[in-house]
Amino acid sequence: MRTHKSTVLAAAAFAALSLGLTACGGGDTGAKDAGSASSSQSAAGTTGGGAAAAGEADQTGAKSGSGSTGGSTATGGSTSGGTGATGSTAGGGSTTGGKTSATAPACAYGDVKVTAAKADEVPTEHIVLTATNTSSRSCTLLQYPLIAFGPIQTAKDVPAVAKSKPAAPVVLKPGAPAYANVRIALGGAHEDNKVVREFNVNLFAAGGPAEGSIVVKAPAGGLAVDEAVAKTGYWTHELRNGADEF
Repeated sequence: MRTHKSTVLAAAAFAALSLGLTACGGGDTGAKDAGSASSSQSAAGTTGGGAAAAGEADQTGAKSGSGSTGGSTATGGSTSGGTGATGSTAGGGSTTGGKTSATAPACAYGDVKVTAAKADEVPTEHIVLTATNTSSRSCTLLQYPLIAFGPIQTAKDVPAVAKSKPAAPVVLKPGAPAYANVRIALGGAHEDNKVVREFNVNLFAAGGPAEGSIVVKAPAGGLAVDEAVAKTGYWTHELRNGADEF
């Protein structure tokens, strides 16, 4: 009976010891698992932080690179714009001006009105012709007036004076005038002088004399003209001392 009781007590003690050991072992495993989980989370946090830092660095680099690229683009745009402006300037400067002059059509006889006035001298040796653009567009007044002091078919050609030629053809805007100085005589009475009440003026086209003739009334009292000595200046924006004196 005692032996059975001792055996029962020994078995109970062994069972209690086994449960204690199992409980201790389970605690260690849980602690280790918890520690591993904590370490994993900590490592993940560190990795996430590194990735976040790297991401921020990449974004910063991207922003910086984008800014640089943007600057480059802006510079390129500026350069392109500058080139365009330069081209425009080059175009709008002398080149454009030249093209404007070249492309303005030649003035036709219906585009201008021509009047004559005596020079302030006695006796009258010169007259000034004024050509005014009466059209609604700009036109180019080429060369010099083709003057006929008498019937067009028989009148003597009045030669032009080379020194009065301007550097570029005269472009007349609507309403703008141009001038030409004309010598009609050498003064005094001469048997070759003839009284002229009106005369004809023709204009130049690009290929030569233009069609059509402008009839110009002589100033009051008429003009004493000697065709043998008559000369004309070129059309200019204004009469120039020296170049237009002949």
